[in-house]
Amino acid sequence: MNHFSRILKDRMSSLVLWLMMIGAIGVMGFIVAFLWKNGHSALSWEFITEKPRSGMTEGGIATPLVGTVQLMGLSMLMALPVGVATAVYLNEYSPKGFWASALRLAIRSLAGVPSVVFGLFGLSFFCVFLRLGTNMLTASMTLACLVLPVVVSAAETALMNVPKDFRDASFAMGATRWQTIRKVVLPSAMPSIITGAILGLGRVAGETAPIIFTGAVFFTPDFAKSPFESVMALPYHVYVLATAGTNIDATRPIQYGTALVLIGVVLIFSLTGTVWRSQLRRRNQV
Repeated sequence: MNHFSRILKDRMSSLVLWLMMIGAIGVMGFIVAFLWKNGHSALSWEFITEKPRSGMTEGGIATPLVGTVQLMGLSMLMALPVGVATAVYLNEYSPKGFWASALRLAIRSLAGVPSVVFGLFGLSFFCVFLRLGTNMLTASMTLACLVLPVVVSAAETALMNVPKDFRDASFAMGATRWQTIRKVVLPSAMPSIITGAILGLGRVAGETAPIIFTGAVFFTPDFAKSPFESVMALPYHVYVLATAGTNIDATRPIQYGTALVLIGVVLIFSLTGTVWRSQLRRRNQV
């Protein structure tokens, strides 16, 4: 009877997990299908490569698309080194110290802070207090602060999963702690760190509130050629078209088409990171 109960529980658990997975895939599929139904008519090569014109009711989304990629790249360029360095300190240098525990608590708390709060912080600190103004740099710095808890948590988990034997073998060969971290620990943890970076990129790409306060603009005719210039961004572009455009109904296909492109950008970065992660894992196994 006990054996039968265990088998039944195991199969029920598997069934529940399968149903949850199918439900999640179904929800994502419904969202993409809805966006495709309403926005595929706007998609074309010109839509990707041309700039908005005529009050953003015509043309394409080249300016906000490039601005989004710039914000993603610059913010992760700031967040990744700081996040990985913080994770190295927490896991390798002071895993059980008071300051490490306080830092972990702060990181967990920051992970639950609404993005609009980060936007207000970026506006008051970077733009006003540091007098950097509202531009791509301050927007990227704000997004870096927003995504930092994700990067730190993923990097620390990756470092914790590196077997202790790897470190012991390195120390036994006379390597210093820093040499062990740089040559052994970080390369072994890099695939999982890349996973955290992918999650961070996805969040950065879709945020609107932080960049409204710090660097995104309603419209600009040119691409940002300097970090000290303002930028357009895809999520803010969708928001503007849906709420404050000159002809909201006429731009409905553009709104959904822009959302599809945003999903595509995140998907491309995710696939690129996944391929890179797989290559690193194969290299580490060799």
